[in-house]
Amino acid sequence: MNTEQIKWAKRFKWISLIEGISFLVLLFIAMPLKYIYELPMAVTVVGWIHGVLFVIYIYVVFPTASKLKWDFSRTLFALIASVLPFGPFIFDRNLRKSQQVDF
Repeated sequence: MNTEQIKWAKRFKWISLIEGISFLVLLFIAMPLKYIYELPMAVTVVGWIHGVLFVIYIYVVFPTASKLKWDFSRTLFALIASVLPFGPFIFDRNLRKSQQVDF
């Protein structure tokens, strides 16, 4: 990988991990607060933050795929990973293995 590709990979990694954490917080903290403790504001706030991060993630997938020369299946896997709990973490691990660089 050249320095430009490493820069894109690092950027994508951080956005992916932050988006993944926000999804887990939404599912495992905010949703129980809403439905068990009747605090709907938790989902409102965390849901809004996660929504913004999700849009950023989707926005960054395509230029990253282009810069890192991902094939269609890897790009599709990145998109699917964004809607699955723990998906971004699994995709990151897979990406680090396949690129053979620890970024």
